Amino acid sequence: MHAMVDHLLYGCPDLETGIADVERLTGVRPAYGGQHLGLGTHNALLSLGTRTYLEVIAPDPAQADLGVTLPYGIATLGAPSLRTWAAAPSAIDEAVSSARAAGVGFGDVSAHSRRAPDGSDVRWRMATPPAAGDGPALVPFLIDWGTSAHPASRAPAGVRLVELTLRARDPDHLEAVLHAIGVTVPIVRSDTTGIDAVLVGPSGRNVVMRS
Repeated sequence: MHAMVDHLLYGCPDLETGIADVERLTGVRPAYGGQHLGLGTHNALLSLGTRTYLEVIAPDPAQADLGVTLPYGIATLGAPSLRTWAAAPSAIDEAVSSARAAGVGFGDVSAHSRRAPDGSDVRWRMATPPAAGDGPALVPFLIDWGTSAHPASRAPAGVRLVELTLRARDPDHLEAVLHAIGVTVPIVRSDTTGIDAVLVGPSGRNVVMRS
């Protein structure tokens, strides 16, 4: 079993702020993706490769009355930052079982969907690790797009992911967890946990995004 980096979750106080921030950093403007109905968020997308993308995500004012708790501290962010990431395993059900065997209590795989701006339905299956509170989550959630077109194929292009690095207090434990789900990314020991991503845009200049 193997897995790849599917997308990075870039949380922001409001979607327009996040879109403008990403455009300023990379030179490419993310395109509106759609609402996550019932979950209280909406997003915009930027391709980072053939099957990798950046998801700019923010509270959706149209769903403000739902009273749902938004994950990763998105509701209280003062500025945009990386909150977590998603991995796409070759077999999501096996990856969940392997993660549980390694002591990480992933939830069951569940089906989700959203309506794209062109009116088409985007469908996926996903499983999430235990909640990390309001801080950034180093263990990725798992995603499987099935027969749906991958979001990276619909999003504005011109930017690519050069490197993803995780900062952890216990890198050996985190490495073991990632190995169980088939992911290999650089991990550095740090008193401050977080996520660092290096992107390169049309200008050829490296851009660092952090949690």
